[in-house]
Amino acid sequence: MKKFIIIFLFFISFLVKAQDKIGITEEDYQNSDVQMADKMRAEGKIYVLVSIIGIVLGGILVYVIQTDRKISGLEKKYND
Repeated sequence: MKKFIIIFLFFISFLVKAQDKIGITEEDYQNSDVQMADKMRAEGKIYVLVSIIGIVLGGILVYVIQTDRKISGLEKKYND
């Protein structure tokens, strides 16, 4: 039964369209500004966003380094 459900969903996925195609115009090629970034920069929120991303990446880096040290300690303990 599980195989039939997977096959059914597989065939349904071919019929479903996620997006309609939108034509690209010459105006799209000339557009060089990013409205969201400009607005965030003008309001000073871009710096908050960059600092939050930095804090999250720093936290992940600290976590990975601590985990590596713990694993290295366990390896030394059990290999000796």
